[in-house]
Amino acid sequence: MLEMRAIRERLEEVKENVRNRNIEVDIQALLEADEVARKTRSELEAIRQRRNEIGQRMKSALPPEERQPLVEEGRALKESEARLDAEYKRADANRAELQILVPNFTHPDSPLGKDDTENLELRAHGEIPSFDFEPKDHVQLMEGLDLVDFEGGAKVTGQKFYFLKNEAVLLELALLTYATRLLRDEGFSLYITPDLARRDILQGIGFNPRGESTQIYNIENTDLSLIATAEITLGGLLADEVLEAEELPLLMAGVSHCFRTEAGSAGRESRGLYRVHQFTKVEMFAFTRPEESEAMHLRMVGIEEKIFRELEIPYRVVDICTGDLGGPAYRKFDLEAWMPGRNRWGEITSTSNCTDYQARRLNIRFKEKGKKGTQLVHMINGTAIAISRAIIALMENGQRADGSIRLPPALGLADIQPR
Repeated sequence: MLEMRAIRERLEEVKENVRNRNIEVDIQALLEADEVARKTRSELEAIRQRRNEIGQRMKSALPPEERQPLVEEGRALKESEARLDAEYKRADANRAELQILVPNFTHPDSPLGKDDTENLELRAHGEIPSFDFEPKDHVQLMEGLDLVDFEGGAKVTGQKFYFLKNEAVLLELALLTYATRLLRDEGFSLYITPDLARRDILQGIGFNPRGESTQIYNIENTDLSLIATAEITLGGLLADEVLEAEELPLLMAGVSHCFRTEAGSAGRESRGLYRVHQFTKVEMFAFTRPEESEAMHLRMVGIEEKIFRELEIPYRVVDICTGDLGGPAYRKFDLEAWMPGRNRWGEITSTSNCTDYQARRLNIRFKEKGKKGTQLVHMINGTAIAISRAIIALMENGQRADGSIRLPPALGLADIQPR
């Protein structure tokens, strides 16, 4: 979240940023809540200071006529302190509820726009395939090759769940192996993360684990939720820690299952594996010094491009406009693959520089050797491989007239042949 002082000092910029992001945040209510919280805190601190003064005086030998008034004043101050402490906690909680709704500041080069139709293409790579036959979408291809069972997934778990089968299982494992080895070579430490996280970790990362707008599955009678991405678990791993500056940048790659309710998603563009409730993903995460975060963000985009070049998938890089940015993101780039089944581009990765927005909530800091105090780290995340969407792109772009699927040499698998 943004620091309250920054919101006050950069108020007009904050208001404009909220408008540019096309969201509703009651900034005036936040300022009023902040004023109440600060006023109450000031009164509370004054009472505590006076109680300390009384305590110091009471340590000295005082005649009864001087001691008794101090005892009575101290008793009254204690009652006032308890009342004001409760008032401050309520005021601080009210302020925090409004404060977390304020999005991060936005990179000056991010395009202005209301929604994803106004995202800006930066570059494209690869040839869009031209077929001399009527191409199929991934659902037709995978069901015809006995690689997926959507009906079984719906029967066992519900709509938007699925079983991968046969060569598709080997394909998922090969994609995981390929991506994790590549990231290890890039200097990332590898993790298989938990698939659940506590509520305070989700909130710190910027996910809303409760309420009508949540995309998160919650575990009943606990403060745990199923994670939507390993960004949550990797980012939360260092909560409340102080790193040494020499450790930075700290690079992590996390393998996890991802669970999303996908509330409201429907239609042909959500068909098959494109929007599902569970999938496997390899996530990149970095903790950096503030001055290094933009370069790291660009590095992650480069890694994503390297992956999809080697997978021989046509893609384009898109600069996400202000109205399509998530709250924590300062700047975000997507890779979109060409998907013949949709006859259009479809998102396959995203990478966001969240600056210190998440670090402030999670209290992740670093210390320079020989210097006093600490600073907030910057946190950057990026998708290496979202398996379900990578499979879509590989199936649809690699299809042949004889029903087989060509797979790129980088995966070390034979082409998939009709049964």
